[in-house]
Amino acid sequence: MIRVTAGELAKVLSAKLVGEGAIEITGSVETDSRLIGSGGLFIAKPGEKLDGHDFVSDAKDKGAVLAVVQQRVDVDIAQLVVSDSVLALGELAAWLITVLKSKGKLKVVGITGSNGKTTTKNMLRAILSKVGNTIAPIESFNNKVGAPISILRADLDTEFLVVEMGAEGLGSIAYLAKLARPDIGVILKVGMAHAGEFGGIENTAIIKGELAEALSSDGELVLNADDAMVSSMKDRTKAKVHFFGTSPELEYSASEIALSKSGTSFELKWPSGDSSKIQLGILGEHHIMNALAAASVATFLGATKQQIVGALEAMELAERWRMQRIVRPDGVTVINDAYNASPDSMKAALQTLAQLGKMGSRTIAVLGEMAELGEYSIHEHDSIGRLVVRLNIDQLVVVGEGAKLIHMGASQEGSWDGESQFFVSIAEALEYLRGILTDGDTVLVKSSKSANLRFLGDDLMEQGK
Repeated sequence: MIRVTAGELAKVLSAKLVGEGAIEITGSVETDSRLIGSGGLFIAKPGEKLDGHDFVSDAKDKGAVLAVVQQRVDVDIAQLVVSDSVLALGELAAWLITVLKSKGKLKVVGITGSNGKTTTKNMLRAILSKVGNTIAPIESFNNKVGAPISILRADLDTEFLVVEMGAEGLGSIAYLAKLARPDIGVILKVGMAHAGEFGGIENTAIIKGELAEALSSDGELVLNADDAMVSSMKDRTKAKVHFFGTSPELEYSASEIALSKSGTSFELKWPSGDSSKIQLGILGEHHIMNALAAASVATFLGATKQQIVGALEAMELAERWRMQRIVRPDGVTVINDAYNASPDSMKAALQTLAQLGKMGSRTIAVLGEMAELGEYSIHEHDSIGRLVVRLNIDQLVVVGEGAKLIHMGASQEGSWDGESQFFVSIAEALEYLRGILTDGDTVLVKSSKSANLRFLGDDLMEQGK
């Protein structure tokens, strides 16, 4: 955030100012009072369970000097009264982008897709940080609150801003793109994530494509050629289009893909025709597509091939709870990929586990519910259970009532006899797993965030230390 006064922000937000207009914001903008520091701006956001207006006093005690509120609160702090604090947060982010772009230095990258956004964002941050001052969101700050908060981390020294854009319905990506005004857009994949909420995968494609439509004729659009729904978005943009994928004729392509217990390797072909061997420390062939997207964007922004390859190979982890791998002292390998799950990401993780099994490991899949699938939930959970059997994974442990159909699908596939176990609670599953794991086993833990299996994965990682 740049230094700005309360009076100036009142004009930006068309807000009623309560207090002294000369007060200057010198700290960060936050919606969480626990994160506020000296000179900060607190956005009092109403929520389903907690109301930010109840924490204005806490924010002041932490160092906030100004609060954006929907109604004046009885706290001795300067306040900007607006009709909608979330919309005001977005307006503030859009204003900052305008100011920073007017200086002629800032380049903005917008990333969307049903899977891979966070990994691609982290890859880009690792690469671009070698080129210039780079800001990228923490975790998955990609909605109408998180994305503006991420944008507001930028200042006059920021050269590259990477904005992750998650879909929340029709118009949601368009809204975020309007705030961020990306120079480069990346669309990774259209999958079943949120299909239940959005009314089908076709609507998901419409929403993801809003990023393509938001780019100007001066922009660059990077598309996954291996996904037909994504590649067709070339017709929805004014920007110059670039493709990545596994076909050798593409600008950025991957070949000679190989998975080992320590990561994933591939040959990256550049637009110039030459290629580079890359050894990712991140497990999973699906992350190669994220690496291709990151490499293409970084090239547009001035990164050298050496910087790109070096940064990608130095990454040991996409992010916590995303294919996070540890080999315990007792010889058990735990892969904790339970930050989120969709049918596509679940299949990709299971395929990785199956490949590791071919290297001599006994494989155990610990699976929980895939959320937000709506009418598709029954079919997709059943299909995942059957896929586990067809991939010859040695044992399946299903946790939680919402995931029970995975267990039932596996049990009905026909070639298994007792290899699938179902537990209602995480505690029961953990006790069972602690009793069966032995040296050489590889365990995958995968579920949507709401199922909380990431904490089970953490517990398994700690065992044996």
